[in-house]
Amino acid sequence: MMTRLYLATGDALTIVSRENGRWRAEVGLAGEPTQCVAVDPRQPEIVYCGTFGHGLMRSADGGHSWRPVGDGIAHGEVMAVAPSPTEPGVVWAGTEPSALFRSEDGGRTWQERAALRTIPSNPTWSFPPRPWTHHVRWIEPDPAEAARIFVAIELGGVMKSEDGGVTWEDRKPGAKLDAHTLRAHRLAPGRLCEAAGDGYSETGDGGTTWRPEDGGLAWRYLWGMAVDPADPRTVVLSASPGPRHAHDADWGDRSWDDEHEAGRRRAPQGVYSGRPPWVGYDWHGPEAWLYRRTGDGPWQAVTEGLPDARGTLAYVLAADEAEAHVLYASPWSDAIYRSADGGRTWGRLDVAWPEGYRARRVNALAVAAG
Repeated sequence: MMTRLYLATGDALTIVSRENGRWRAEVGLAGEPTQCVAVDPRQPEIVYCGTFGHGLMRSADGGHSWRPVGDGIAHGEVMAVAPSPTEPGVVWAGTEPSALFRSEDGGRTWQERAALRTIPSNPTWSFPPRPWTHHVRWIEPDPAEAARIFVAIELGGVMKSEDGGVTWEDRKPGAKLDAHTLRAHRLAPGRLCEAAGDGYSETGDGGTTWRPEDGGLAWRYLWGMAVDPADPRTVVLSASPGPRHAHDADWGDRSWDDEHEAGRRRAPQGVYSGRPPWVGYDWHGPEAWLYRRTGDGPWQAVTEGLPDARGTLAYVLAADEAEAHVLYASPWSDAIYRSADGGRTWGRLDVAWPEGYRARRVNALAVAAG
């Protein structure tokens, strides 16, 4: 069996493959501002990659060649993409500014689900570094209910549709506002986990009610998240003191408060939604931890096999649905960690990188096995 990892690094798409126990990497889409990546769960050779400004790309050969798709996607900034796990040929794409598009022919043509933009909370949505705009940060189709889909707006919350995006329910009490990552699980119908800039929340009834579950977390700026493929009650996520610690390798003398206030001044009147909950943490450089939670227990930091939290950017995470308890995590694109025990312990992959390859940050991670 071959396992392939796809990492969107902001300037390329790195493909890391394991065959006969050895890992090697190749670089595709060189120079493209890659933002998100997803693998078709029914056909793992089909991969979608969204870029910031250059639209959506599709590969039908596991990432070796690519072509632009997206006739009907109104914006070039594709921030999220998700093939349906239940409907062959159906793909979802989300953009900045926030808009959602659906394809029923494998990405060749698209139609907007425009009702998302009419949700009552829409005027309050904003992305703090660019508060005059906002985007679809994550799309999570329900693996048990074909017509149900969830969308995370950064910063706006979690929105739900029960009819394939034709109509929408606004964010619910208990769910977090600064939504970053959503994860459903095929073994737990109705359950959805949310990692956000203001903590963690989950639902067990298909998004009708939500409950925050932050006990044990030292930091609540959450980014990447994965669920054990064999145990839906085991969740691993990346936590940092704030966005600077999560995403910025070198801020020099800049202050996040200064950046945020400059954005506030540039924002059109009425679209700024207020001071984010994570503003005010002291800046001392990158810092990211992995936390793990099983069942109803508290979150616990995991460190075995991982780099020191200080100096580490936020992790993106993904599960290997073909291997029980196997998770992958990456804080930058030439540092990839694997866990075979549901996130308790980790080991860095020994990867043969192309000559001259330079480490980059990683925006998204997807796993294909086949």
